[in-house]
Amino acid sequence: MIKDVKEGLLLAIKVSPNASKNEIIKTDDGIKIKITSQPVDGKANKAVVEFLSKQLKVPKSNFEIIKGQTSKDKTILLHVLNADKTNEIKRFFEKI
Repeated sequence: MIKDVKEGLLLAIKVSPNASKNEIIKTDDGIKIKITSQPVDGKANKAVVEFLSKQLKVPKSNFEIIKGQTSKDKTILLHVLNADKTNEIKRFFEKI
């Protein structure tokens, strides 16, 4: 689920650690991100941010996990400053 907010975009995702490869898939419930990292000492959270940063071509510093630090269900605030990039990100997730 992607939602526009004043600060940028909210991404509601489900993280699946210990996967065989990093990937983003669409499920009936929303967006699922499979990460090869283990959920130990915040490694999976860091891997999610790094993976999304590369996929969306947005600096890692623009990502903030605002909910679900220790949960598989996470809400990430993506600080996006312009409408073009916001629309590009929305189209990216629509194609999945």
